[in-house]
Amino acid sequence: MTQNTRNTTVVVTGASGRTGSRVARSAQAAGLRVRAASRAQGFDWQDRSTWAQVLRGADAAYLVYPSDIGAPGAAEAVGAVAREAVGAGVRRLVLLSSRGQDRARDAEEALRASGADWTVVRAAWFAQNFSEGPLVEELRLSGELVFPAGEVREPFVDVRDIGDVVVAALAWGDRYVGDTITVSGPRLLTFGEAVAEIAKAAGRELTYRAVSPEQYGENLLAFGVPADEVEALIEAFTQLLDGRNAHLSDGVQQVLGREPRDFTDFAREAAAAETWKS
Repeated sequence: MTQNTRNTTVVVTGASGRTGSRVARSAQAAGLRVRAASRAQGFDWQDRSTWAQVLRGADAAYLVYPSDIGAPGAAEAVGAVAREAVGAGVRRLVLLSSRGQDRARDAEEALRASGADWTVVRAAWFAQNFSEGPLVEELRLSGELVFPAGEVREPFVDVRDIGDVVVAALAWGDRYVGDTITVSGPRLLTFGEAVAEIAKAAGRELTYRAVSPEQYGENLLAFGVPADEVEALIEAFTQLLDGRNAHLSDGVQQVLGREPRDFTDFAREAAAAETWKS
């Protein structure tokens, strides 16, 4: 079987984000033509008038909803974009979803109901959440990560593996149509253990302090995060960090035929780039 990459154009939403940037790189390496879709490229999830131009003439699309797949309005937006894509002739769609998050299922169902040839990729917590976004600034500047994860264990997944799985699902034609692929890293770590590995790699003292989801929500409100987003995030954290995800998933092995990248390798590479240098 050969991969179907020649003359294939894939729209990558969130192309400058954690997963979208890796999907774009992996797609280019596989020979697909990438059409970046973010606000910088004229695509806005909240503005329907921006969708048609980005989708026109494409063959496939990677959909990643900004903020959180379980956020208010996510399912409606995913369904609307998916229907717009199908109407424009873009039937092959891959959606990034969240492992163990109840509200994410509404967005998945909206994708299925769109008439698309769909694949859902459910991901564990990203390793790169520690190196990109708000958590990295907290670690770098204060030397402490305050987060509502307690001592729960999580198989942190490298977003490069997500990118490779998404592109494999797109490139292999009908092979993964109608499938839900669940991906994780190769081993379980508590957030405290993850921070300890980062500290070792970075060569500096870093600590983790657990708080309740409610306390964390108060911190977010103080930083100006809208109340409805905070409420959704508290619900998501309460679910995702209650132990339900303290197990491994084999989607990377099934799709790519190799083991997932390890958290230690991620930490060493990010530390070499001085990600957490004070």
